[in-house]
Amino acid sequence: MEPRAKEQENLSRLERAAQQTADPETLEQKAKKPEEKFRFSLRKQDVWWTVGFAAAALLLFGIQVLINWRLEWLDAPLRVRVLNYVRGGLLIFVMLTVANVIEVFLIGRIPNRVSRFNLQRIFRLVVVVAIVFVAISVLFVNWYAAVVSLGLISLILGFALQMPISSFIAWIYILARAPYRVGDRIRIGDAHGDVIDVSYLDTTLWEFGGEHLWTDHPSGRVIKFPNSTVFDTPVFNYSWPLFPYVWNEIKFQLAYESDLEFVAKTMREVVDEQIGDIMSQKVKVYKHILSQTPVDELEVKEHPVVHFRVSENTWLEAIVRYLVPPKEAG
Repeated sequence: MEPRAKEQENLSRLERAAQQTADPETLEQKAKKPEEKFRFSLRKQDVWWTVGFAAAALLLFGIQVLINWRLEWLDAPLRVRVLNYVRGGLLIFVMLTVANVIEVFLIGRIPNRVSRFNLQRIFRLVVVVAIVFVAISVLFVNWYAAVVSLGLISLILGFALQMPISSFIAWIYILARAPYRVGDRIRIGDAHGDVIDVSYLDTTLWEFGGEHLWTDHPSGRVIKFPNSTVFDTPVFNYSWPLFPYVWNEIKFQLAYESDLEFVAKTMREVVDEQIGDIMSQKVKVYKHILSQTPVDELEVKEHPVVHFRVSENTWLEAIVRYLVPPKEAG
């Protein structure tokens, strides 16, 4: 294999590895060996839910057969109404059984955790809409009256629930444009944290830092904000899938008479021991991504860099800059 093609293959493998992890050791391992296959696991509660829905559908089917067999048990108008309700319930439980099977055995086999999470949310929304449609069909025999009633209700709710509707539309925007995903570390407004849930109306963060900590360690608190916030507030995403790393700096205060050459050498050596060659691999991925954009390639060092700066007080600041996963920057 030619060196150019081999280098391109290594960069592609690094990008695939970076999409799945932000840990540098795992990144290096995934870049050197083939990716492990996703293992599907079936939970007992999923089986019980499927069996429960199927049993309820069979029970309603038996009631329907019994009513049709013993017509004399019920008067004609009551029999028609009861059969209508039974058929609607039967259809709903059949839909729930099929939906649970699809979610467990088809969607549950998708290797990518974020894609699986988003697809489950979309699929559940479709199932709920279908169930509501069946319920309306059962309750309202006169479709014209049902449509008029729903139109008036929708008009009233549209004015009363502008914020929830806006947040629901923002949820669709988050799925389509992906300003952040579950597992990403973001900052939006005054909120800093790791995204642990993106529901239909709001987003939940596991806060890091905060008013009681000066490091990027989790604070133990959760933050919730409406999804509509993404429409008017900038989102800072520290976990972009192709390059989930940030440059970080550590500062030391030195006297003017210090041996600056010795300090710079020692700082570089210490950081190199912690990072090794992984930083250079990350920077290659960064340059490769940057080369595919209209932005001119920047001069980015592949190893830790030490700078000296005059402080406002009577000392020097020695600054070492390096690349690190955002969740390890603290």
